[in-house]
Amino acid sequence: MATIKKAKAQRPQSQTWEEFSRAAEKLYLADPMKARVVLKYRHTDGNLCIKVTDDLVCLVYRTDQAQDVKKIEKFHSQLMRLMVAKESRSVTMETE
Repeated sequence: MATIKKAKAQRPQSQTWEEFSRAAEKLYLADPMKARVVLKYRHTDGNLCIKVTDDLVCLVYRTDQAQDVKKIEKFHSQLMRLMVAKESRSVTMETE
């Protein structure tokens, strides 16, 4: 059960994990300084939610399936590596 929210969209649209991950990566790469990633787990519902937003577009993927947790964990790690790589490049460029 995945949803996508946009600033002016009134109805969320369903999407697959593949669609979400591609759209979220594209959103991050478009403007890394504005993108935010949030992971949220609700123990009472057993739901894990990952949200990627840049204040104009908000992408949300929710799941209660254990197999999706590994996908989310891997994707989150990839995004974190991208963020660190971008920052380290910026720092080396500033020092040169």
